[in-house]
Amino acid sequence: MPGSGQTSPATTRPRPQAHLAFLGLCCGVSVSSIYLCQPLLPQMGASFHAAAAAAGQIGVATQVGYTLGMLLLTPLGDALERRGLILKMFAALAVALLLLSCAPSLPLLLLMSAVVGACASVTHVVLPIAPDLAEPENRGRAVGVVMTGLLLGVLLARTVAGWLSEATEHVTARVAGWRVVFAVAAAVCVLLLPLIHRLMPQLPARQHLPYPQVLRSLWTVLRAEPLLRESCVMGALAFGMFSAFWNTLAFVLERHGLGAGVTGSFGLVGAAGTLMAAYAGRLSDRRGPRYVISLALGALLLAVAAVYVTERTAFAAQAAGHLHVWPYLLALGLAVVVLDVGMQALQLGNQTRNFALQPEARTRINTLYMTAYFIGGALASAISPALWQHLGVAGLCGFELLLLLLAVLRHSTGRAIPAAARQGQEALLHA
Repeated sequence: MPGSGQTSPATTRPRPQAHLAFLGLCCGVSVSSIYLCQPLLPQMGASFHAAAAAAGQIGVATQVGYTLGMLLLTPLGDALERRGLILKMFAALAVALLLLSCAPSLPLLLLMSAVVGACASVTHVVLPIAPDLAEPENRGRAVGVVMTGLLLGVLLARTVAGWLSEATEHVTARVAGWRVVFAVAAAVCVLLLPLIHRLMPQLPARQHLPYPQVLRSLWTVLRAEPLLRESCVMGALAFGMFSAFWNTLAFVLERHGLGAGVTGSFGLVGAAGTLMAAYAGRLSDRRGPRYVISLALGALLLAVAAVYVTERTAFAAQAAGHLHVWPYLLALGLAVVVLDVGMQALQLGNQTRNFALQPEARTRINTLYMTAYFIGGALASAISPALWQHLGVAGLCGFELLLLLLAVLRHSTGRAIPAAARQGQEALLHA
């Protein structure tokens, strides 16, 4: 109270914008680790004389590791002091990336890719902090700001990896460019450690639970929240489609005579779509997450159709000997922007409504959702290189369309949150 000599809660609350921006940076750096390989798969496979289907399993190993990390490690974000946990996981990620860069064989490369994925799950210890730094009415915007950093990490990882690999191989043929990419990523994680210690406040545990009880409580939370189950199914299907596209793009472009740098540049093109993340957050606050999800699914369907038409046209032109590269890249780039906008909006809509369910269990809710999300991504990543190798663009796009139609079906059979439930959630958030 004024005049009581005590500091009001408003004055002790950290400055949200500064903290949210730093959280976004941490998310971007960590999550980028699992996407660095995507434009490099042909080069990584060539280092070990592996075909496309085998090289594609590098991306699968990373996503499997990420899924296991989210399931087994990130629930600790509700039970331990979070800054210390984040520091330990970033340090482990730096070591894993360095070891991956030195892998002497494909089996060891797959193993270290899985370890990198597990350590990179620190992303989802950091992300659920965002709602803690915002007022309840700005929750969607806060998640949008941090998601912008995360998504920039996802998209720019491909660009940096592609061009850094090509630049390295132009300078020297003695070191494979992809090895340099992962060594540089390890150095970036090391540089981030003192910043985390200095800029991130200590974040006490929300609940003091033994680790086995934390894991058992995941099932309790999932069983109690039908809206979370709906989000899990849609997220898994949509991210499966998204992963199928990105895990095969390098092979598709290689067929047109285009290398890792061009493949990575599509990440930069898609990064333009991250500007939509903050807008989608505000739209979610005004119209509700379900409205945003509906728009997102429409954009994803449009993007898959555009990719199919573009690729069929390009392959026909190439067979006739008159493929015009720049019009092709422009058309594919526009499709990628729509694809990324749709995926970001879907992710933000799902996460915004998920984080409103049980504030004291946000990390576990995020764990359940993102575990389902990456199970879908890993399965689609495992299937898509073989589809491309044996069925071409028709089989690949047909698979992506099937996944999206299943997501639309699940969304159309879901229900909006009743008014009474929304009021109850708001009461929890204000408590």
